[in-house]
Amino acid sequence: MPSKHIPIRTCIACRTPGDKRGLMRLVRLPDGVIMRDPTGKMNGRGAYLCHSEACILNAQKRKNLERSLKATVPSDLFESLLAEVRDSALEDKNNPD
Repeated sequence: MPSKHIPIRTCIACRTPGDKRGLMRLVRLPDGVIMRDPTGKMNGRGAYLCHSEACILNAQKRKNLERSLKATVPSDLFESLLAEVRDSALEDKNNPD
């Protein structure tokens, strides 16, 4: 039986390939709004980032996200992404399996 196809995407900051579910997707909606896409299915131009502070900060510093989405990215979006990554890191630290 053939195995199920796993979509591979590349982080725009570190250029590391990974499966689609392992990266976070950001999308520029048709009306120009840029937001995180937790479903991975929203319509619009998308870009992928690793779930790491280093990649988020790198993408902000080098304007990788702006280039990929062809739009100006508000700094509060980067702040919310950083907060999300830090929160999930705390949860992982507090809930060792």
